[in-house]
Amino acid sequence: MSRIPTPSSIEAAPQDSQASLQAVNSQLGSVPNLFRIVANSPQVLEGYLGLNGALGKGTLPAATRERLALAVGEQNGCNYCLSAHTYLASNLAKLSADEIAKNRRGSSEDAKAAVAVEFAVAIVKNRGKVSDAQVQAVRDAGYSDAELVEIVGHVALNTLTNYMNEVLGTEVDFPAVKELA
Repeated sequence: MSRIPTPSSIEAAPQDSQASLQAVNSQLGSVPNLFRIVANSPQVLEGYLGLNGALGKGTLPAATRERLALAVGEQNGCNYCLSAHTYLASNLAKLSADEIAKNRRGSSEDAKAAVAVEFAVAIVKNRGKVSDAQVQAVRDAGYSDAELVEIVGHVALNTLTNYMNEVLGTEVDFPAVKELA
């Protein structure tokens, strides 16, 4: 059960959040509980949607973005994000169940993506304190400086949603997935 109210509809959300929720509904065909609960703060909703939209226009492929979300969600123990991103990885990015499991464990079947996922895990585990060698490994795998920055941005975005969901107790509205033992 959530710790704060989750608006039951767009109209029940604060007035200043309603346009943003309408946009989410238009884009996704529904408004997941994460967006509804964050709508309690129109400013945070706007910030989240802005960063999410900007990173979505980046150069990292959608499959890699989902891989990063799964790895970060697993590291942070966020069942809401694991559920949402398992659904998105499977249905939109078309990742296999084996690939999703590897991503959650901090790797990938794809050699280049594995480096990005491993780097994301290192960022989370070390609270951003990564080594020169870890940064160089990302470059050596063929990622540009812009993509390196995007990887860090995705870690931050997913950490934001992981913390939001864990602190607020967002009710899972995707097929439920639990963190690995």
